[in-house]
Amino acid sequence: MTDTIKSILAIDIGGTSVKATVLDMEGKQLVDYQKLPTPNPATPEAILETIKTLVAAFPAYDRISVGFPGYVKNNIVYTAPNLAADSWKEISFAKTLTDTFGKPAQVINDADMQGLGIVSGKGLEMMVTLGTGFGTAFLLDGKLLPHLELAHHPITKSKTYDQYIGDKAYLKDGDTKWNEKIQRVLGILKTVFNYDRLYIGGGNAKKINFPLEDNIKIVTNKEAIDGGVKLWKTTGE
Repeated sequence: MTDTIKSILAIDIGGTSVKATVLDMEGKQLVDYQKLPTPNPATPEAILETIKTLVAAFPAYDRISVGFPGYVKNNIVYTAPNLAADSWKEISFAKTLTDTFGKPAQVINDADMQGLGIVSGKGLEMMVTLGTGFGTAFLLDGKLLPHLELAHHPITKSKTYDQYIGDKAYLKDGDTKWNEKIQRVLGILKTVFNYDRLYIGGGNAKKINFPLEDNIKIVTNKEAIDGGVKLWKTTGE
């Protein structure tokens, strides 16, 4: 039960870096946020070794929460398009972490975990992340809805959202063209999903240079940091 949990090891696996901290059950950091570069190739074994190095000097924790950049169901990774994709098919990474660190672990999509930490808990809320790829999460009255890998849905005849507005697209297109694309994407999201609020996170969110509607907010990883705590509170385990 959550009343016996005192602290959570929260890990965010990204295409460029792996980040971690330890939080108390109120979401307060017990150790500074630390990060290491994502290994290349980013196989399960290499990611695990990076995590072991990253948390070696961390204080004690009772549970582990992981945000993962791909499709995750019941703690099993099915896709990892921005990592070593072929190595991650049907990998029970939560079990790997539990076996390695001796603590119960949960793994969910990284946008899902950020969404848990950000949303107000009222109405239909959407979380998107702009980074190596394009992450999405949907929550209704604070509860996660089934994950959709919108990143891999075509937005043009030849490109998915990942290819259209991901980090490689930004580097190729430059600031002006990329922002024009983001405006197009936001228009599509508004029309298709009719969200009450939209939150935009990820490393490239700060590159948005146009005014946003009142129900759209740019957020930081630190604002979303207690998603790892809320994951365990939500499951009630």
